[in-house]
Amino acid sequence: MDRIKQLASHLSGSSTGPAALHAKHADDVVITMAIRSPLCKAKKGGFKDARTDELLLELFNRTLERTKFDPSLIGDICVGTVLTPSAAWPCRAAALAAGIPESVPVQVINRFCSSGLMAVTTIANQIRSGQIEVGLAVGVESMSENPDAGGPTLSPDVSSHAAAADCVKSMGWTSENVAQDFKVSREDMDAFAAQSFQRAEAAAKAGIFKDEIVPFNVYQVDVATGERKRVTVTEDDGVRPGTTKDSLGKLRAAFPQWGNSSTTGGNASQITDGAAAVMLMTRRKAEQLGLPILAKHATTAVTGLSPRIMGIGPVSAIEGVFRQLNITKEDVDLFEINEAFASQCLYSIRALNLDQSKVNVHGGAIAFGHPLGCTGARQIATGLNALKEREGKVLLTAMCIGTGMGAAAVFVAE
Repeated sequence: MDRIKQLASHLSGSSTGPAALHAKHADDVVITMAIRSPLCKAKKGGFKDARTDELLLELFNRTLERTKFDPSLIGDICVGTVLTPSAAWPCRAAALAAGIPESVPVQVINRFCSSGLMAVTTIANQIRSGQIEVGLAVGVESMSENPDAGGPTLSPDVSSHAAAADCVKSMGWTSENVAQDFKVSREDMDAFAAQSFQRAEAAAKAGIFKDEIVPFNVYQVDVATGERKRVTVTEDDGVRPGTTKDSLGKLRAAFPQWGNSSTTGGNASQITDGAAAVMLMTRRKAEQLGLPILAKHATTAVTGLSPRIMGIGPVSAIEGVFRQLNITKEDVDLFEINEAFASQCLYSIRALNLDQSKVNVHGGAIAFGHPLGCTGARQIATGLNALKEREGKVLLTAMCIGTGMGAAAVFVAE
């Protein structure tokens, strides 16, 4: 009962503000590992012939190499994935094949582009409530194996409601709506996209990603012989060196059917394969195991909005975590806001009046790609690595979510 009272006090509204954000408690939910695979172009890149269960197997293998403790201590694994059919089977099977004990359960979560973050949040909440002490959150997506086929056909009883019908519209349509409704120009979108490529290219050349990317051994098919051969993939392959605003300005509109289209293949996120993992536990347990603590999870907020402008979801979600923690943008050192489209990410930055030099400092999904279920966990690995490189303390991650939602979370580095 005393522990429950302490936990309730720690989580209560009275314990908020910048000072509380940086305070340390034994019951804090902390991150001891955050890793990701290289991100590779779907159907073309390093993972084009790798199956979802093979990506998961590699991720679990790399996780076990990094954890340095008995994996039977993991109380639960939560995997965020969006397009994987019957995902519970490959997720559980890959964990067992990697040598994770049969006693460790596995669950799957899907909230579209936030699924990786929702996996982290699910595990964090289980730890916070005392259900488990240690948990592993995973985000994975093979868009090569499972290409996005678009939304389902709705019953006339459902689709007769305008907002409900909008839920299954193309994401490109929502990007155009944001650009037109909020006056985000094609020129500004291309400039923002070029910046993403340039930042990612500079970070890659400086070797910054080596601390977050783990090598993946996967199969690739030899085009000449049809033979599957093992290869090791170590780097992102979607970043286009030498990209400029002018070069992007020459690309044709991707969705001319929606009028004055501003969205192109160069200022939207790439279709990509990838995986990421985040290990969480109580501070007490991490100290007991002698593990390095990278950061603590402070909170997550999820909000809803009109599906036709789903891209601006980060705005209300970020405002949500600010209210929960009683902090402001000035208390945040770095932001990782998913670049589903330049239109929506740039509008979110403007609406919140954020310092763009603090947002996606090593590039974003326009440069790397956006493996749907992976991104929410990938942002944590990338953001914490960027915090360390810049000696920052507070990271805020956020993304828009299909069907009209937004999510955001705050992490505090040690």
